[in-house]
Amino acid sequence: MTDTAPILALDNVSKVFHRAGSTVHAARAVSFALHPGRTVALVGESGSGKTTAARLIMREYRPDAGRLLFRGEPVESGSLGLKAYRSAVQMVFQDPFSSLNPVHTVRHHLERPVRLHQPALKRAERAAAMAEVLTRVKLDPALILPKFPHELSGGQRQRISIARALAVNPEVIIADEPTSMLDVSVRLGILNLLNDMKRQLRLAVLYITHDIATARYVAEDIMVMYAGQIVEWGETESVLSNPQHPYTRLLLSAVPDPDRRFGEARFDDELHRIEAIRRQSAIEQPEVREIAPNHFIRPMPE
Repeated sequence: MTDTAPILALDNVSKVFHRAGSTVHAARAVSFALHPGRTVALVGESGSGKTTAARLIMREYRPDAGRLLFRGEPVESGSLGLKAYRSAVQMVFQDPFSSLNPVHTVRHHLERPVRLHQPALKRAERAAAMAEVLTRVKLDPALILPKFPHELSGGQRQRISIARALAVNPEVIIADEPTSMLDVSVRLGILNLLNDMKRQLRLAVLYITHDIATARYVAEDIMVMYAGQIVEWGETESVLSNPQHPYTRLLLSAVPDPDRRFGEARFDDELHRIEAIRRQSAIEQPEVREIAPNHFIRPMPE
């Protein structure tokens, strides 16, 4: 993957929820690392465990097993406090319409994190910092700062969310479906912005999505998740051009293909095949097999 040391890593992290007499394995022995200047994409359908992984990283959940490591040191028992960790690891949320407080201006949304995480800055320095992050996300500070969220488009709101994350000088960005609620016409701009941030600021980015096309565009490495476990992972082009796990193939088959004709397979047969793959993929798969350099799968039980 890379020779640089990871900034953040999950080491065999598991999370179990017990609800109404049932047990849900939201994360099963999940391990991956985030490196400076690189993006890792975590892909899978709704309910596969992607957001649980994000919440474990953001310390909203405590792992039932395994460790969260920041610069090689366990977060729970390390010397880094929660405030410092929050400054280093920031999140960009899926919904740009609900992630901003409608009663406050953009100035408030940017100035508050700067005050909290950089209290030594004077007023002029705070103003300069806010102008810098807005310029970085391709917005005009003089025009945008006095506006309220309802006066902005969805793409502008998401850029404000990214600027708010950048305002505290983070080292890691967790982007949870950052383009899924935006018009198709503005998604590319947000993806290019994430790529620019990664390169220019040497950020480590975890890009969570169900959209394989956008994952391919932004990520050097990719992980395919289902039923709480990562079933296939590795270098993005290697995994997507030569998928080995049946669930990865199933995800790729859902991508629209103009060359594929309708009616080539019976609908009932297709549903049976999909459900069979889901059932088998949901079974715990502890074995790891290397398919190619930096390309691994957890083979399904026979």
